[in-house]
Amino acid sequence: MATRRLRLLSLLAMAALAFGACSSTPQASGGGAASGAACTATGTQGGANLQIPDVEAGKFNVAMVLIGPHDDGGWSQAHYEGLQYVCSHVANSHVAYIENVPEGADSEQVFRSLSRKGFNFIIGTSFGYMDPMETVAKEFPDITYLHLTGYKSNGKNFGNFFGAVEDFKLLAGMLAGSRAKKDGNPKIGYMATFPIPEELRLGNAIMLGVKKTCPECTMDIRFINTWHDPVKEKDAAASLFDAGAQVVFTGADTGAVADVAQEKGKWAVTYDHPASCKVERCLTAPYWIWGPEYTRIAEQVKAKTYKAGYEYFDADSKAMGLLGFMDGQTPTKGVADLPPADVSLVKDTLAKMLAGTWTRFDTFAGPIKDNTGKEILAAGAKLEQSDLDQFPPGAPGNVCKVCMYWWADGISSELPSLTP
Repeated sequence: MATRRLRLLSLLAMAALAFGACSSTPQASGGGAASGAACTATGTQGGANLQIPDVEAGKFNVAMVLIGPHDDGGWSQAHYEGLQYVCSHVANSHVAYIENVPEGADSEQVFRSLSRKGFNFIIGTSFGYMDPMETVAKEFPDITYLHLTGYKSNGKNFGNFFGAVEDFKLLAGMLAGSRAKKDGNPKIGYMATFPIPEELRLGNAIMLGVKKTCPECTMDIRFINTWHDPVKEKDAAASLFDAGAQVVFTGADTGAVADVAQEKGKWAVTYDHPASCKVERCLTAPYWIWGPEYTRIAEQVKAKTYKAGYEYFDADSKAMGLLGFMDGQTPTKGVADLPPADVSLVKDTLAKMLAGTWTRFDTFAGPIKDNTGKEILAAGAKLEQSDLDQFPPGAPGNVCKVCMYWWADGISSELPSLTP
């Protein structure tokens, strides 16, 4: 299976590896949130001579490994802000991060080095960190490891964690379909990253949402095989727009797709962080709010009550949002003139999600047909978690029945090959 955050550059060739650290001070009461003023982070450029941050004696030490820059306006920045939240809310804590860490063997050495330093809790934020973290976790049974976006756990000190952002991609799809229909151009584009189950899941969720407001709409999907490359993202977005798309989604880390939409007078849907959606031609952005969830788990790790397993949270966790539709937010210009019935559909569905009455299994509820006309799910049937996460046949002991190897009706692209 392709790794989630594949990077082709070696660690020693990276020009900008960095680490930063901050510490919180214990409150007089001995609990609750620490003062945010005590949690200012500083970064140091390491380049080829990567320096592993030190732990602070007597404190709860947390380290985070990022695939991109901590200020990328997207995926890595959202996680970095979650780490800062931990620093401000977990008493007597010290946190550090290392950014721009490639997947594979390079990341394994980073996780091992952090472990040798003595960090209590280590977080890896990319799919391709999964196997390296699993390996290192076996070597350091007294350290807790948390992996984002994968599907493995050892049930001891290596846990897995992600959220149902497919629900918010569904909502964004509704808006995109409505926009495309109103503009008289029923073509959508999705700039996907790697051909992994996650990206098929999110692409299908987008299409299922699009069909609710624009039954005649179609979507072209193109894989760019990177998670963070602003130049490549911009070129791929331009290619999709030039091929006729009216609205283009991105699965990558930056807001490049919105910049291209601005240039071409079309529309974009960005991802991961509200800062990615700052130009007029950005329709909306599904985004992450990691802080409270990271803090909840960090407190459990600190208290030695954390049970490593597989956590997949839904919208009622309040750990995700849809830009323009959360409390205190105003819809973007591209949403303001959409048909009221379509906007109400988004608002009503979001309200159900936040209340916990709509979950990821409702997003993928039958009837669903694929783009060949084959029935994927009959009316009333729902996918299981193993179906959402995996290509067939699934992992040993966690096989999938339907699996995530299909494109929803309306997607014009072919399925990616499962062989290298």
